[in-house]
Amino acid sequence: MQVRLLGPVDVAAAGVATEVPGLRRKAVLAVLGLHAGQIVSSDRLIDVVWGDRAPATALNTLQRHISYLRDALGCKTSIVARPPGYLLNLPGEATDAEAAQRLIRLGTTSSDPARALDHLRGALALWRGRPLADVTELRWLGEQADRLDHLEYEATRALIDVRLTLGEHARLIPELEQLISARPFDEDLHRQLMLALYRAGRQAESLARYQQLKRDLADELGIDPGLALRELEAAILRQDSSLQAHAPAVTVTAGSAVAAGPAQLPLAIPAFAARHGEIARLDAMVTGQNPASVLIATVSGTAGVGKTTLAVHWAHRVRHSFPDGQLYVDLRGFDRDGALVDPAVALRGFLDAFGVAVQRIPADLDAQAALYRSVLSGKRVLVVLDNARDVAQVRPLLPGSPGCTVLVTSRNQLTALVTAEGAVPITLGLLTDDEARDLLARRLGEDRVTAEAGAVQEVITQCARLPLALAIAAASCVTRPEVPVAGVAAQLRDSAGTLEALNSADTDTDIRSVFSWSYHALSADSARLFRLLGLHPGPDVSESAAASLAGLSVAGVRPLLAELIQANLLLQPNLRRYRFHDLLWTYAADCAQQDEPEQQVQAMRRLLDHYLHTGLSAAMLINPHRDPIAVPELSPGTTVGRLTGKEEATDWFTAERAVLFAVIKRAAADGFDRHVWQLAWAQQDHLDRGGHWEEHAANLGAAIEAAGRQGDQAAQAHAHQSRSTAFARMGRYEQAHTHLNDALKLYADLDDRGGQATVQYQLGWLANRQRDHEQAIRHARQALRLYRATGKPMMAARALNSLGWAYALHGDYRRARPRCEQALARMRELGDLTFQAGTSDSLGYIHHHLGDYELAAAHYRRALDLFRDLNDRYYEADTLSHLGDTHRAAGDLRAARIAWQQAYEILDGLAHADALVVRAKLDGA
Repeated sequence: MQVRLLGPVDVAAAGVATEVPGLRRKAVLAVLGLHAGQIVSSDRLIDVVWGDRAPATALNTLQRHISYLRDALGCKTSIVARPPGYLLNLPGEATDAEAAQRLIRLGTTSSDPARALDHLRGALALWRGRPLADVTELRWLGEQADRLDHLEYEATRALIDVRLTLGEHARLIPELEQLISARPFDEDLHRQLMLALYRAGRQAESLARYQQLKRDLADELGIDPGLALRELEAAILRQDSSLQAHAPAVTVTAGSAVAAGPAQLPLAIPAFAARHGEIARLDAMVTGQNPASVLIATVSGTAGVGKTTLAVHWAHRVRHSFPDGQLYVDLRGFDRDGALVDPAVALRGFLDAFGVAVQRIPADLDAQAALYRSVLSGKRVLVVLDNARDVAQVRPLLPGSPGCTVLVTSRNQLTALVTAEGAVPITLGLLTDDEARDLLARRLGEDRVTAEAGAVQEVITQCARLPLALAIAAASCVTRPEVPVAGVAAQLRDSAGTLEALNSADTDTDIRSVFSWSYHALSADSARLFRLLGLHPGPDVSESAAASLAGLSVAGVRPLLAELIQANLLLQPNLRRYRFHDLLWTYAADCAQQDEPEQQVQAMRRLLDHYLHTGLSAAMLINPHRDPIAVPELSPGTTVGRLTGKEEATDWFTAERAVLFAVIKRAAADGFDRHVWQLAWAQQDHLDRGGHWEEHAANLGAAIEAAGRQGDQAAQAHAHQSRSTAFARMGRYEQAHTHLNDALKLYADLDDRGGQATVQYQLGWLANRQRDHEQAIRHARQALRLYRATGKPMMAARALNSLGWAYALHGDYRRARPRCEQALARMRELGDLTFQAGTSDSLGYIHHHLGDYELAAAHYRRALDLFRDLNDRYYEADTLSHLGDTHRAAGDLRAARIAWQQAYEILDGLAHADALVVRAKLDGA
């Protein structure tokens, strides 16, 4: 059942729409739908629905409308009376508008263009005409209709960008022309049309479109086109290679469908200062590459000299030469807080990008590096390792496959990489005067640079020909066109020396004076946001996290972020994520210390509350059976991310993983101990299921210390217990046992029998992993007794299955069977789908070994249905493999081959080592 708002207001169930008669009834339903899951007061409903014309009987009439709507929705609890009003209480997504917003959010944040296309098209398909079409005569609902119209328009523009990425430029041209006829001054639509025309080989028409818009804007509004359009025109005139459409790289795995290869390069900087010599050297190395070797190049130079810009620009330029993918990682070698990216973390990111199944990834760094080299074997992949600290950080990330190329940037020269691995060194110096002038001309226009040649040269001198400083100066000239370049030069000259030079061992440039001048030119609100962002531990920040730091709404923080980007004081590597250059990050933190000393603690608490409360919401969506924990009250001004399902929760944790790791370290250093252990608690399931066990163990180590400082024994015990799982996953069983014993002692001191039960359950699981099945049986019995005594029926059912499984692994199938059957019956009563699947698989295994192949197959099929519903591909394949074994034992070789073939295709698609085991079954059948 769903309320539909994106068209006439009605109710839909199973695809069948039911009309709601009467303007006022529809209006009441629309207001509740627009506040789905929130209480709307009766006064507010009456005000929106009747306004100044509300009759004396409005409250009684409202109650009758609510009663009617409940009947229309088919459930008395669909609208709940809660003082001081009512709440729409439908399962799932209560309205089509809510569904559309979720799909748009997924579409605009997905890194996969094909998935983004599906999400955005799905969202737009929900519009059936003018939103709230039959209630817009009511003022507030008319305003909401306008908002939903704008949402549709934003989704349309986002879809066009995705389709441009996928090469649909020719088909888009007539669609864009039609959209522009309705919005003649929409510069973003004109940008998209110009790009589509250029990519379709109609360069002259593209430039003519720009000139026509320029004239129309001047005649009608008295303004010039914005920066984005001016830069696009310049790029078209020079036929910049970055404007070409690039279809996503693909890689084909035997037995699987075509899958998109990784394309991880950040956005290229449009105003790149042409490092012609360095670009030519890199180009020559690729064209003259020895087909039997891996090419490695290092780019070194001082901070702010443009190493990353060069690397990313060149990588985009040559990415067609690497059809199997482009990998990128910022190793944060010179991070302000010393938070180097561990090579193991970078390797996991690369393996994830190639779709390697978690179960296949070993815990040992050397073994991970070997697997990485195996995955890249035979492929042509470009690997960009940005901001490396030293050679030790780089070596595990080097491919072994001929045809691959590695580009490393660092402030250090990485001499050992040159001597041992044969890397080609490129040292990046300051720009020449001509290159600096070219950078400014690309941003300001050749006419302006020529007209104020003397002032331009003074800006170049004041910025010491350092690209970062020049980019910031250029941004100020562009965003303040009323100020001549001479005025900017004078401001730079006046600010020079007013602050100490940036404390950096590898630069003697007074770049801080450039930062200071640009910072002081910001609006007051943007300057405040800039310095508060300096408190963020990195490596990047979302819009909602930035809003929380500033105590603003997301809508309120967006124009401030845009101002910082325009001023080149902030980078935007991906949609709605932002980051600093590390020199600017240090400067922003210094500004916060100097200009915001009393606000830092409150801002940091808002930031931590944002991550904690959003993370806890995501954790419960991923595993709703967890016992929730008590959390501190939300600080005023904090924005909490609204996640609507397991997929969004997983995506949020994935996007914020590196951030949360840094946030936990910062929280521990700043004394926010409760946030430390609760953030570690929130990430538990995501990191465990994703196989990020080293990171998980590190977080939980910090959690144990933080809970100890707080004197919170229960939190300490839980962290010990969870850390044991991480160590067990990595095969470090002695450490796993130590943590479980510590947890057991703490729970005993607290007389917490539920906690003791969980430790016994874990000890049984650990014993089974070590093949000590008799010990596993003893621990499972104790866990079952304790869970039953503490009134935890779901965990008792899981422990009962654990006991049955331990008996089965011990070979005692007759004892195993009734315990697993009882566990399954109880889980069905309690609705525990995840463990129903596992227990059904256990019973399939048990009945197979008891010789009842028909019943074994039935249990396996039930497990398959559940694993498919849960979208657990690995265990679906594992169960199919077992089902094939049962068919073979029953003499049905044809059915066995069908099951094994299905298992093989899934495992092969996951790049899982078990695919070889199943392949051997097929070959031997």
